Amino acid sequence: MTFTRGARITGSVLCAALAILVGVWIARDLTTVDDPLDLWRFWTGNAGGVSASAPMTTTLEDLVLLAVYLTVAVAALRSPVAAAALVAAGVVTLAVRLPGLWVLSSSWMGQRATDELRTRALYCAFAALGLGLGLIITAAAGRRAPAAYDPYTVHGSPAAHERTPTRPTQGVSVLAFLLLGTAAAVLAAWEVYTAREIGGSRSLDRFTGDDTVLMPLLGTPPGWLTAVTVTLALVAAIGALFHAVHSRPLGLVAGALVLGTGGRGVDIAVRNDLFTRLGDLPTRDQLLVLSWLFEVAAGLTLLVALGRRGEGNGVTGARRAAPTGVFGPPPPSSPPPGW
Repeated sequence: MTFTRGARITGSVLCAALAILVGVWIARDLTTVDDPLDLWRFWTGNAGGVSASAPMTTTLEDLVLLAVYLTVAVAALRSPVAAAALVAAGVVTLAVRLPGLWVLSSSWMGQRATDELRTRALYCAFAALGLGLGLIITAAAGRRAPAAYDPYTVHGSPAAHERTPTRPTQGVSVLAFLLLGTAAAVLAAWEVYTAREIGGSRSLDRFTGDDTVLMPLLGTPPGWLTAVTVTLALVAAIGALFHAVHSRPLGLVAGALVLGTGGRGVDIAVRNDLFTRLGDLPTRDQLLVLSWLFEVAAGLTLLVALGRRGEGNGVTGARRAAPTGVFGPPPPSSPPPGW
């Protein structure tokens, strides 16, 4: 299926609106810190070394979402086969912003931010959910079947150059399946380990965002975020195994989230000199550092591999089946006898 021009413009505008929502909050945090690097330190868990005039509100995932929205907005304008990318952006928006409805409404959140700031964040959460749902609806409503190949169409016309959705190549599919599946397993294993370490009641707080979990105003509960990343990675991995169209954009989104998780961990490791002391660390800490390194490597590899063009992005199958020439036989110079 391809994408109508109106749907492409609508999807791009919706992504731009989501990017503006996130960008405004990031810009707000930048104005509250003395040094822009302080915002990165806050995102990577070094809140103690941050000097800010007001409470911070964003997370590293907001930066990832900003990159996703900008990329999809451009892709929707340039490509008639970007419906799957809009769906991926819509799904990750709904999944990440949904906990904000109950977290921001909690009484204990009033102890961490002013009522005015919390109300604005809640309105933005509703807006983001509406825009994310709009992306999915736009992708579903704007689809159309690609124009069938017509051997008598004038060369160079739109019908002769109709594009179809791309699928990952065989090698990329295998690579994406292995990396996404392994990343999902690693993240899930550490979440299970954490749950056993902190106990059942507190582990549930990691999914609901109770007051025992420290996170900024726009933050997603860590357990919930892990579950979202694992789910997206598994769906994309299975899709890549079967060369599904959705596996490329969904795999890119999952890869960006995995890269963000690993990047935060690597920053912690560098800040605490864990790499130089790796051999002296307990086994648990060694595995944790190695997991962070793997997540960074896997995320970067997925972005590079899945970001390349896949199969079937040139022309429709009917056109490829043309009997002669690149574009099929030329139109007849005169009507056949008997017409």
